[in-house]
Amino acid sequence: MTEIIDLSQEIYEGMPVYKDLPQVKMTIHNSHEEWDGIENPIKKTPAVHKLEFGEHTGTHVDAINHMAQQYEGQSIDTMPLSMFYTEGICLDFSHKGLKELIDTQEIEYACIKAGVEIKKGDTVLLYTDHYRKAFNSKDWGNGPGITTNAAEWLGEKKISAFGVETMSPGVPGISNKEVHHICGRLGFTHYENMINLYKLVGRGRFRFIGLPLKIRGGTGSPVRAVAIFEN
Repeated sequence: MTEIIDLSQEIYEGMPVYKDLPQVKMTIHNSHEEWDGIENPIKKTPAVHKLEFGEHTGTHVDAINHMAQQYEGQSIDTMPLSMFYTEGICLDFSHKGLKELIDTQEIEYACIKAGVEIKKGDTVLLYTDHYRKAFNSKDWGNGPGITTNAAEWLGEKKISAFGVETMSPGVPGISNKEVHHICGRLGFTHYENMINLYKLVGRGRFRFIGLPLKIRGGTGSPVRAVAIFEN
């Protein structure tokens, strides 16, 4: 029996986005009433929506060219699909508070506690429970994040990516910009704004899929990330 767990936020108008990124706008572009030639309808039933939002909306993955200027050209459409179809593990950091850092030793201990090993090519998901605690609240932008040392350590493990529930992989103003630079230099990436990670904790390894849209020159893409368990 296959179990598929959805790890992605909904995309909707008015949802929270990071700092000055584009707000989500969603309007009816074509209605069924228009297509059926009904004039002055009481109700418009959407046949096609017009969507406006940034590449880094909701649950998304960053391209290498997003990490720093020198990685221009390494856009989302050039990244191998194998980076987004991997084995995965989820580690428990739900004890972490607002703006607290997750360091290398804590990741190592979490692996021991969970009885898992980080392998080459893995996607490592970091459960902080920040989504359930703070989504769309005043503290949504103040979640935990990893240190630069932890980012270096993960990159040296040759993982494909790591994923967080927060809007940034590091803590803004402390480690976030540097974590992005490290990802670019070591050639791995990260997912942001993930949900339902609590459903993965303590369950060992799983199949992770987080395929991006094929955006020419894109700096990232929303994804429908899932964890798959084959029972």
